[in-house]
Amino acid sequence: MQADTVPGTIRIMLAEDVALLRGALTGLLDMEPDLEVVAEVGSGDAIVQTALRHRPDVAVLDVDLPGTDGVTAAAELHERLPECRVLILTGLGRPGVLRRALDAHAHGFVLKDVPPSELAAAIRRVAAGEQVVDPQLALVALRQPENPLTPREAQVLGFAAEGADVDDIALALNLTVGTVRNYLASCISKLNARNRIDAVRIADEFGWV
Repeated sequence: MQADTVPGTIRIMLAEDVALLRGALTGLLDMEPDLEVVAEVGSGDAIVQTALRHRPDVAVLDVDLPGTDGVTAAAELHERLPECRVLILTGLGRPGVLRRALDAHAHGFVLKDVPPSELAAAIRRVAAGEQVVDPQLALVALRQPENPLTPREAQVLGFAAEGADVDDIALALNLTVGTVRNYLASCISKLNARNRIDAVRIADEFGWV
């Protein structure tokens, strides 16, 4: 991160849980004359408060973060700091994740394996008010079926995907065990899955959890 911000510089907050990658991205972006990383975080829970403190122009958020995921954080940023534009960074180009990100008011969606120059260009375009999405991924997303799960069903299934049992999910979400079982049964039915494990697999493939 640079010491002083030059007028006209695009201020960036970077959220990435892998410290080595976060440091590399910061170094690469700070080499650009018109970009400055003003804040870095390693967990999703720190995104909103850090953004409110540093007021970045663009938040570059990894999808998979400890605590709050990048898509959920994007939605929170839209509510709390709407002037901060969001560019989602992901290692997997899953169409379902793209649709969730756009629903969360993200302004861009870029794969982690893009060249640094393309990432910098995407940040500039997002900061300028454009929406940046890989065209091939956007086409696949348009052809993908709509997510049949409600937000609560997806949340419950997401906990199951992480290995949590019914009791753990009930405790974490302040629900009864019976309610959690009902949500899981609904997920299995809606996804035409054989069982809970199969439901997790299907939802993960489509990027719905």
